[in-house]
Amino acid sequence: MSMLESMRSYMRRDQVFEFLIPDTPPDLDITHGVILYLEGITVSFDGFRAINDLNLYIRDGELRCIIGPNGAGKTTMMDIITGKTRPDTGSAWFGQQINLLRMTEPEIAQAGIGRKFQKPTVFEQLTVFENLELAMAGDRRVWSTLVARLDREQQDRIDEILELVGLQELVRVRAGSLSHGQKQWLEIGMLLAQNPKLLLVDEPVAGMTGQEMERTAELLTSLAGSRTVVVVEHDMDFVRSIARTVTVLHQGSVLAEGTMDEIQNDQRVIDVYLGD
Repeated sequence: MSMLESMRSYMRRDQVFEFLIPDTPPDLDITHGVILYLEGITVSFDGFRAINDLNLYIRDGELRCIIGPNGAGKTTMMDIITGKTRPDTGSAWFGQQINLLRMTEPEIAQAGIGRKFQKPTVFEQLTVFENLELAMAGDRRVWSTLVARLDREQQDRIDEILELVGLQELVRVRAGSLSHGQKQWLEIGMLLAQNPKLLLVDEPVAGMTGQEMERTAELLTSLAGSRTVVVVEHDMDFVRSIARTVTVLHQGSVLAEGTMDEIQNDQRVIDVYLGD
């Protein structure tokens, strides 16, 4: 099956439309050094307060790890940042000027926020290269996607991403044939093709081998600085390997924040999450 036929097949399943986003994002102002502001965020579902007066600040270019027990509000927090969930109260700003609560999910993606879910969502019938080609930032309306041809700059960008995620030798392999870890790396590469400034990564090493975990740690730490990376993870060995600053959520609020050593020795965190 050709790439065109494969894409048409996926269009019938409505899987391509997540790329149909506007072409002109608003300007990102990070003159104060903070790229994400969450202030006084509260959201309830059927009487359960999933997020409770949450205040969180992420600096531009940092790698932040978010940990906490199940039900602490980690997924809901990411849903709010990406526009999937609207809070009852509070504010969410991307830089100084971009009000996330007034934007749709596609607008937020085009503004420069990318999210990788725990389960890889690559197009399994397409090759590694075709997945990255489809994800390239730019005009992603249906006809434009079908007839688009990569220019040299875009081709070079894909080559750079392939090397970064370690899939350059698998460029013509169908994504469905990749290992679990390789699919995770491909999805990160697809997000990078959209050129986000803030990357939200949900449990990236779940189900990975030890070697894949090491490679993922190297990949995420290499991104910090040029991009801001927020990682939600339960594997404490992995968190220790990448953590600069760790935020602990509990019952929808920030329980503690600091270095990994500080978090590990915080009795409140030990009691509600880490245990003895």
